[in-house]
Amino acid sequence: MIENLLTLLMLIMLQAVLGFDNLLYISLESKKAPKAKQGYVRKMGIGLAVLFRIVLLFILVNLVSYFQTPFLNFSENSYIEGQFNIHSLIVLFGGVFILFTAMKEIWHMVSFKDFKVNPSESKKTVSQTIIMIVTMNVIFSFDSILSAMALTDVFWVMATAIVIGGVLMIWLAEKVTVFLTQNRMYEVLGLFILFIVGIMLITEGGHLAHLKLFGEAIVPMSKTTFYFIIAILVLIDIVQGRYQKKIIRAQDKDSHEL
Repeated sequence: MIENLLTLLMLIMLQAVLGFDNLLYISLESKKAPKAKQGYVRKMGIGLAVLFRIVLLFILVNLVSYFQTPFLNFSENSYIEGQFNIHSLIVLFGGVFILFTAMKEIWHMVSFKDFKVNPSESKKTVSQTIIMIVTMNVIFSFDSILSAMALTDVFWVMATAIVIGGVLMIWLAEKVTVFLTQNRMYEVLGLFILFIVGIMLITEGGHLAHLKLFGEAIVPMSKTTFYFIIAILVLIDIVQGRYQKKIIRAQDKDSHEL
């Protein structure tokens, strides 16, 4: 029992670390729903995603070999080689979709003219937003579930960690959304982090499929590299913000002197 409890604590920490990118996506995606329903969308989306994660956990525990068995091969092509399985295709699809979403929202930010309107806001129904949150949550959960299965084979320990992780995500999603709402300049930072998440998932999916392009193997981006890039982006954003404030103060001072 003590060993199971220690494993449970480790899995909760793992859920928290691996869930950062998922949390950012939920916060940004939920803002596309009607404002009065955004809190409901986050709670319902994460709640349903937790249920689907437990179902996915049960399926992976019993059918993991089928998810890892290649069914689509490219070996006689000099430009592309690979052995695709269900796992790799799901991860690749998630990476491409997130990359496309981040690029689309960044384009909206640089092209919109009315600063009173949220540039990332689009007309989506509550059900559409919840479906997107649940779908991407399940895609994000593959790595965390497979990592959990590598640590333990006790189903209740893994399921409990998923439930506790979901509760923490519901609480943190509200905090992150409030922060982004009050500090809209950080939405740009968040979207570029989401962009990197898409690249990370694509490289991970390519690695799972043993994908080679023009003879060069796709190497997955490690979590260490991912968090290092995030730290650099945050540092750049802080330095640029402070430098911009100094420039504005200097310009105001010069205008008053004139």
